Amino acid sequence: MLTFAAAVFLLIVTPGPGVLSTAGVGAAFGWRQGLFYVAGLCAGTNLVSLAVISGLAAVILAEPVVRTVLLFASSAYLGYLALRIALAGATIAFIRTAAPGFTAGVTLQFINPKAYAVNTALFSSFAFYPASFSVETALKLVIMNIIWLPLHLAWLYAGVKVNSLDLPPRLQRAINLGMAACLLAVVILSVWSVASQPVSSTA
Repeated sequence: MLTFAAAVFLLIVTPGPGVLSTAGVGAAFGWRQGLFYVAGLCAGTNLVSLAVISGLAAVILAEPVVRTVLLFASSAYLGYLALRIALAGATIAFIRTAAPGFTAGVTLQFINPKAYAVNTALFSSFAFYPASFSVETALKLVIMNIIWLPLHLAWLYAGVKVNSLDLPPRLQRAINLGMAACLLAVVILSVWSVASQPVSSTA
């Protein structure tokens, strides 16, 4: 169980679309709107978890067309965010959109490749209660949410706090470029993971 909890922490705390956008909403719109957004992300994460657990995600994503659409949708969105951040100049921009809320948070998780990858890795391994799959799955969901929520609230706080600091323009520009590079890395890794899969032949 401790190994599972450690894996959850490491997989969630690393920068990805969810945490980066959480910091962005906090920076642009403050705590109130940020909390609505985090609530949407949380709901979306749990829905993705249930889809992975039930096997629905595997069935849907087994269709190459669906995987391709998801890949392009998420890559285009992340690429757009990276461009906006990189071009923000000396302003801590994170993400500037029109007041994203609960629905935006849920939607992001549905097209977020990291959400599916993380949930698949966590629920397909780290068995710690072999006596009952149902009990183990329920415990995993509880542990995930206990770790997930404080981490995202911390990123939200970071966004609100950083935007209020009077940082030197060069440092602000470096932060923007660094975040843009992280998002582009997510895009590149997602495209590479799909492109490197062997193509099945129907000879």
